Amino acid sequence: MKRILFFSFLFFSFYSSIAQEQDTKKLYASAKDFMRQGDYDNATIALENALKAEPGNLDMLKDMAFLSYLKRDFAKSIEISKTLIERPDADEQTFQMLGITYKAIAEYKECNKLYKAGLKRFPNSGVLHNDFGELLAQSKDMNSAIEQWENGIQLSPGYSSNYFNAANYYARTNNLARVIIYGELFINLESYTSRTADVKALLLEAYKKLFAADTFIKLSNDKSNSAFTKLFFATLEKSRSIAADGITAENLTAIRTSFLLNWFHEKNNTKFPFRLFDHQQYLLSEGLFDAYNEWIFGAAASPSAYQVWIQSHDQQAADFKKFQQSRVFKMPSGQYYY
Repeated sequence: MKRILFFSFLFFSFYSSIAQEQDTKKLYASAKDFMRQGDYDNATIALENALKAEPGNLDMLKDMAFLSYLKRDFAKSIEISKTLIERPDADEQTFQMLGITYKAIAEYKECNKLYKAGLKRFPNSGVLHNDFGELLAQSKDMNSAIEQWENGIQLSPGYSSNYFNAANYYARTNNLARVIIYGELFINLESYTSRTADVKALLLEAYKKLFAADTFIKLSNDKSNSAFTKLFFATLEKSRSIAADGITAENLTAIRTSFLLNWFHEKNNTKFPFRLFDHQQYLLSEGLFDAYNEWIFGAAASPSAYQVWIQSHDQQAADFKKFQQSRVFKMPSGQYYY
């Protein structure tokens, strides 16, 4: 009898535990739904109840810190985040969360120390390099800012924001090679945001500047260029005559096609394996390169003219869109040549 009672107790304890776990999951899911809807008060109630069952749950606590930030209860957000970054299971997001809260209350000195501590713990973190760079840019220390963004690109090449900030920085400093490379990498990593349209415009302007008057010669002869940049310019220069009448989406397609044919024919891809050029070469081989260039430069030059192009090249546009939506562009490590 005692044995039956013991196993009955275990049975009910087991199922009671499962039921409680399911209830907690439902509460957490409800809290996330309320957050997405902007109903922060109900999100708080649901999340607080979920945390009663699992008070040490890292994901729930991160969401509570973020929810407090959204409600502008910065003191509570900081209090939670400070405890989280000390935990052995803390991740990059815990440091990022505390960083954006410090920025919100202009605690820049604490924020600076935080990012340094975070990068000691997560030296390859793309998001922390990016956020630290933005903090430094905010204080006008652009030399240190670009150093952080470059570190982020080198160490975490799949994180898009470092490319975005670096491309904008280099557009201001007239480093057109890096605007072109970083800008195009960015729009492949982040293809459908408002920032994408901004960077497409940067790319078009960079090509216009590059092929204007003697700019190309000055930049290609710059002794500070890396071996990769020198080879990039030397290969691109072979197509300069195509730009004699100016830069348009159409002749950029011709310029860039010529560049690819020369780059791969001369086996530069074996000296400098580069995912972006492999991607362009694949699009060219699949008959999608025209549509790809129109998506970048046609849309940047004139959105209305680009829509006309889509209507008159509906199959090309549809094939490119299908391809773009079916793949995820990934930039591998080890292809940093600066």
